[in-house]
Amino acid sequence: MGLNFFKAAVPEAKASATGPVIAFHGGGRVAWSARDTVSLTKNGFSGNPVGFRCVKMIAEAAASLPLVLQDDERRYEAHPVLSLLARPNAGQGRADLLEALFGQLLLSGDGYVEAVFGDAMLPVELHSLRSDRMAIVPGGDGWPVAYEYRVGAKKHRFDMTSGTAPICHVRAFHPQDDHYGLSPMQAAASAVDVHNAASRWSKALLDNAARPSGAIVYKGSDGQGQLGQDQYERLLDEMASHHQGAVNAGRPMLLEGGLDWKPMGFSPSDMEFQKTKEAAAREIALAFGVPPMLLGLPGDATYANYQEAHRAFFRLTVLPLASKVLAALSNWLSGFSGEALRLGPDLDAVPALASEREAQWNRVAAADFLSVAEKRVLLGLPKCADE
Repeated sequence: MGLNFFKAAVPEAKASATGPVIAFHGGGRVAWSARDTVSLTKNGFSGNPVGFRCVKMIAEAAASLPLVLQDDERRYEAHPVLSLLARPNAGQGRADLLEALFGQLLLSGDGYVEAVFGDAMLPVELHSLRSDRMAIVPGGDGWPVAYEYRVGAKKHRFDMTSGTAPICHVRAFHPQDDHYGLSPMQAAASAVDVHNAASRWSKALLDNAARPSGAIVYKGSDGQGQLGQDQYERLLDEMASHHQGAVNAGRPMLLEGGLDWKPMGFSPSDMEFQKTKEAAAREIALAFGVPPMLLGLPGDATYANYQEAHRAFFRLTVLPLASKVLAALSNWLSGFSGEALRLGPDLDAVPALASEREAQWNRVAAADFLSVAEKRVLLGLPKCADE
């Protein structure tokens, strides 16, 4: 009984099981911006000219690529899928829909296309949905059983188990997430923060708030080197009202009472801000796969000329992204039509690749040991109808 009494008398200690593994850190950490999609879009796209231009260049170039639809036997000049893509909905054309889809993929790592069905099996409309509003509902096997699209307090659930998938989800590769992709904007987030911070510093410098362009030195007649409180406040008011800001640029300064003006130049550490900003801009362009030369960034000599950089931009960035997205769309739409369709960019109609395609056509045409069907396959064409 005595033992039970002491057990009851001891108060029960409750604590989280994860308490011992929590790490406490002190101050002095770098203040990085948030890494969610909304914050990244605001800081890296809406608020950063380099990120904005990278996303616009890639999305517009990929959306403007001429497309071809074919199967193993023929290339289609007219098809319901081509008609659907030409006018996917009442408010968008093909380029508008694809630009929005590519933009969402670059900003968030995920792109979602909604299919609106009518009486036929093939969708009658396609819509690109915002990635920051979409959430995946995984099933017991890990595959999505539904998608939830939330706007404010309202949400709509897209069921993926009914046989016809209303959502086509295109995601970038993410090594640590099974359902969502990793965007170039996330990889460039640190460089975006540095670039934005350098821009704010430059703006503050222009506003005469970061560092003075000179110093006013006081030398009293009796040897004292300190102004009185009234004199100090009067001098501050005089400087703020008559000599600071863009409207007072170049205005002469009248000094009295032992005041002397000492101009100050930029220190080496001040000049490093501009180099840091340029380096951050190149890192942002590197994350997106845009040659810095195309953005007009100084200090880049990777490519010999603008034409070579433009060709590399299409070959290494635009075409892989467009091929990935178009393959996902064609596989998704083929499930509705029941045909094995392949949708892809028409490489022969891309001006930046004209010289490469011409050389490839000449090499294939000169290969006498290949049959006509083999040559067509090497050039990305379907087989002849009679073969």
